Amino acid sequence: MSVQEAIYTLRSVLGKENVITAKEDLICYSFDATADLPEHLPDLLVTPMTVEQVAEVIKAANRYKMPVYPRGSGTNLSGGTVPVRGGIVLSSLKMNKILEIDPDNLTATVQPGVIIQTLNNTIAPHGLIYPPDPGSMATATMGGSVAECSGGLRGLKYGVTRDYVMGLEVVLANGDIARFGGKTVKNVTAYDMVRLFTGSEGTLGIITEIIVRLIPAPETRETMFATFADLTTAGRSITEIIRSKVIPATMEIMDRVTMETVENHAQIGLPTESEAILLVEVDGIPEVVRREAATVREVITRNGGVVKTAAGDHERDQLWAARRAALPALARKRPTTILEDATVPRSKITEMLLAIQNIGRRYNLTIGTFGHAGDGNLHPTILTDSRDQEEMERVHRAVDEIFKAALSMGGTLTGEHGIGMAKARYLPWEYGEKGVQVLQKIKEALDPEYLLNPGKMVPCREERK
Repeated sequence: MSVQEAIYTLRSVLGKENVITAKEDLICYSFDATADLPEHLPDLLVTPMTVEQVAEVIKAANRYKMPVYPRGSGTNLSGGTVPVRGGIVLSSLKMNKILEIDPDNLTATVQPGVIIQTLNNTIAPHGLIYPPDPGSMATATMGGSVAECSGGLRGLKYGVTRDYVMGLEVVLANGDIARFGGKTVKNVTAYDMVRLFTGSEGTLGIITEIIVRLIPAPETRETMFATFADLTTAGRSITEIIRSKVIPATMEIMDRVTMETVENHAQIGLPTESEAILLVEVDGIPEVVRREAATVREVITRNGGVVKTAAGDHERDQLWAARRAALPALARKRPTTILEDATVPRSKITEMLLAIQNIGRRYNLTIGTFGHAGDGNLHPTILTDSRDQEEMERVHRAVDEIFKAALSMGGTLTGEHGIGMAKARYLPWEYGEKGVQVLQKIKEALDPEYLLNPGKMVPCREERK
């Protein structure tokens, strides 16, 4: 069976306008936001608008033995949407309806192409929020976020995407449509299939509808920023704030390299003479916010930091804009930006910060580190040039050491970016060979032909030989 036959079949189901084959239109689907990965051109792009159309795409993929790569906005950072074997890229961007806001049950039901920020804007008049807030939330889709189990700045207090997904509609690898979960607060029926598909990176099924839990927006908040003369005191402050039984809504760190780059980019007055800054926000009812903010200030001062409170929403917005600008600002400094998300237990945050700094020195690399310090999720960002082969060899050795360091501290390969193709080779380091075999058995039970996002997370059969 040829690609042309598949195109003919899919156009008869989806309409010609929803089956794209021109090479110039397919180029932007040959890569995602992940640097230092090979690009692969798909054979075609499909843009279905209904679950029935998605099912027909999967059935056609089975008939013509073509791999299918689900894709949202392509902001993922693990190579999760790169079509490494050609085939079909299935874009969810036209499935972008908010199907229901249910304030009585504190839920929203959405299609996968809904932008996260759009959902939050829609529920704001109800006094509600959807807490997961990845850095790309203004462009990232709900489907992509669920597939990657993304986190964000509010992960410390509010958790990650899986903590809010209550129900899913999924098209399985044979084209069948299945539903799991729902609006009930308690649901312990059989295996937790909602959790299984959340974070599965499109390797087990295509998500076509999502029910998420919403929470009341906090009444008030207080934002503080603190400067430190060294990474050790910054890391100690993070640990002691948590030990003081204060769980901030967000607690973010930026090292000097990151601060200098952001300041050159945004010019908002960041203290670039410091080795690190913490951005801490507490939220809730006013009396709790006052008490927790006082505790945060006391801990930081005791550890030699200098802490200030944002004077109003304008200054607060500036600070968080600076934090969200960390990656794009760093990306302007060198042609290639390698962004990782090694994660360690909170008690090891100082040790990991110093380990990253030492790795950068040892390999003579510029590494800017920022991230979600309160939950141990750091983003060491290596600034390099992929055209410099010798430097890239040093980069790859440094990345290996960063993950080895994180795992040696009881950490994990990824806190929110996923495995994709970028980190698949490291999986045995964390899971062991037997653990990886369990993943393979799950994959083969649900997708025996390896048609759904092959080459991601779980190695294909021929790659294991």
